[in-house]
Amino acid sequence: MPNTPTLAAFDFDGTISTSDSLRAFVHGLVGQGRFATGALRSSPWLAGAWAGVCNRGTAKAQFLSATIGGMARRELEDAARHFATHELPKMIRPEMLDRVREHKRRGHRLVLVSASPSLYLNVWAAQAGFDAVLATELAFTDDRFTGHLASPNCWGPQKVVRLKQWLGDGERPATVYAYGDSRGDREMLAWADRPWLRGDGNALPPLPPHGADH
Repeated sequence: MPNTPTLAAFDFDGTISTSDSLRAFVHGLVGQGRFATGALRSSPWLAGAWAGVCNRGTAKAQFLSATIGGMARRELEDAARHFATHELPKMIRPEMLDRVREHKRRGHRLVLVSASPSLYLNVWAAQAGFDAVLATELAFTDDRFTGHLASPNCWGPQKVVRLKQWLGDGERPATVYAYGDSRGDREMLAWADRPWLRGDGNALPPLPPHGADH
């Protein structure tokens, strides 16, 4: 990572977006019937994850296997480009996009850190000006989605693990901003110098005067 005094790390779902992007992507790709069938087949794992007795990554893989498992990489990538270009923009909170642009204008490094798949987040993040995407990766064999994850689910402690790996060699910017909205962002927010958690009327605070933010 090029040297920079300031890093801004953003969660995506619920923080930048207004709703769950993975659900919207899969539903738009496979339709209501297959989506509902897949949700039903994976419901024991999904319920377990909600109750905290099943690994979230396992539940996510079960859901994806039941809905888009076996699909060709090219078909998924084409759908991801369409979704990121035409559907995701409708789900973006304007004030968060403004914050992303303000960090970019100040020369801060921007990282999107999300449990959702990089498959479509890579496309949207590049369009939005992010420098990197640290997200959940899908596994492919013979250019077909295996129904498994190729990386640990990028949630909770894994977000900090991925950020430290991306920074490399124990490096840490002088100032780290982090934006989140849920339990899955707790460790990332605790790691940051200037955390912000959406919820309970917690309005997005203004950035400090230019030049005083690092």
